[in-house]
Amino acid sequence: MPHASHDCEPPLIKAVLFDLDGTLVDTAPDLVAALNLSLAEHHYPQVTVNKMRQAASDGSLALVKAAQPNIDETKQVEIQQGLLRHYAQVNGTHSQMFDRLPALLDYLDAHSIPYGIVTNKPARFTRPLIEALKLTSRMKTVISGDSTLMSKPKAAPMLLAAQQIGCAPENILYLGDAERDLVAAANTHMFGGIAMWGYIGSDARPQDWPSNFSFQSAQDVMEFLMLEREK
Repeated sequence: MPHASHDCEPPLIKAVLFDLDGTLVDTAPDLVAALNLSLAEHHYPQVTVNKMRQAASDGSLALVKAAQPNIDETKQVEIQQGLLRHYAQVNGTHSQMFDRLPALLDYLDAHSIPYGIVTNKPARFTRPLIEALKLTSRMKTVISGDSTLMSKPKAAPMLLAAQQIGCAPENILYLGDAERDLVAAANTHMFGGIAMWGYIGSDARPQDWPSNFSFQSAQDVMEFLMLEREK
């Protein structure tokens, strides 16, 4: 069950927004496949999804640095550019929603609770991925990293999503697996929920993030929303 980080009762949640990578969708398999293609081009050894999973939320360069931390930065950037080139081809091939996320979306649909995505992933990758997962028509908003001048943890993408979804920020639950996600939620007075099933590194301290709730699974989110509706 979710852990509330303060004692005050929140108002009824009227909408839900998701971070994409590591929260709504397990994109690590596609990202690592693209990384391995680029590593092979530069004659470096392959890496496993399990080894790279914790870095998958931190961007393409972070993945390269996790795979090859000891090479010079120029070479890391070259590998990153290859990763992005290959990712455009494999994007959506191996990715899938995390366990119980399909059931959570079905619950939201059944109860007319609108939902959408706010991600720092560029639109050129976000849109094809959402389309491959057949989620485009279900999302009331999809805000990518380049949809506004500033990305998370800044407020602009969060506020644009709230506007598009037609809900006041203080009635939105935002789910994310990185500190910047929870800072973004706090910056816009949304309720921040940590997706503990996501790409949270072993050295991260989610207990120190400015969150309202911590969820171990998507099932916990659904049970929380059920309780909210019963109040």
